[in-house]
Amino acid sequence: MNNITLRQLRYFEAVARLSHFGQAAEACAVSQPALSVQIKELEETIGAKLFERGARQVRLTRMGEEFAGRVQHILRSVDELGDLARAGRDRLVGRLRIGVIPTIAPYLLPSVVEVLARDHPDIDLRLRETITPRLIDELKEGSLDIAIVALPISEPAFKEVPLFEEEFVLVRPQRDADQPVPGPDRLREMRLLLLEEGHCFRDQALSFCAINRSAPRELLDGSSLSTLVQMVGAGIGVTLIPDMAVAVETRSANVAVAHFPDPAPKRQIGMVWRKSNPLTKELEQVAAAVQRAATALGLGV
Repeated sequence: MNNITLRQLRYFEAVARLSHFGQAAEACAVSQPALSVQIKELEETIGAKLFERGARQVRLTRMGEEFAGRVQHILRSVDELGDLARAGRDRLVGRLRIGVIPTIAPYLLPSVVEVLARDHPDIDLRLRETITPRLIDELKEGSLDIAIVALPISEPAFKEVPLFEEEFVLVRPQRDADQPVPGPDRLREMRLLLLEEGHCFRDQALSFCAINRSAPRELLDGSSLSTLVQMVGAGIGVTLIPDMAVAVETRSANVAVAHFPDPAPKRQIGMVWRKSNPLTKELEQVAAAVQRAATALGLGV
């Protein structure tokens, strides 16, 4: 067991997470043969197979499943040692892994990257866009440092830092621009287009309209706000989008945008990270930079 290397553990973790040798090699920035050799040597060292290799899919063996939990703990501890060393410096340096939900990433990230690059030039940014449940899991595993999400997350192990609030707006066909803005009761009767299951913005829209989340729906569930807006432009229905998405998503669609009267639906955007992260002081600087980027875009603080 003395011959197990940190490199092998990182390669193993990548294959276990992605269930694919080629994707794992790409994620680790090595060739697939090089990664495969390291995994084979790891299996020889421990004397057991860690993966079942199929034609199209790779699965963990029973031993691999037990091994994976220990490896995640080891790698998280190693990363936290590195963070502890970085925390002793006066400025933000090195790798920073940021996760962002899809209803924020395209609209806020460009400004965030610009502000961080200007104010903290020694940061090596790694960006990840996916839905909230996956970001939470990756934060817990230690594969992300911070995430920009809709609050609250309500995870005891996480620190939450509110950044700003933004309203939801109604997007409807241009022909309906002069119609009164419907309230929640009227929206429940309309053809409301929503993001697919897993997106927190879907749940927030359903909550505003007081629609049962488990009720069967025969309407379009889209994978992106862009799809929903284009379908509205085609006359299929109406949708809700966050205010930050309006400029990007409605510029090429034949739609009208309307704001709801008070109390308007809104969400609070914030940053979360593990309370155990020794870089808390530095991550608070990142939160301040994100807030500056939001202010520059005219988002409410």
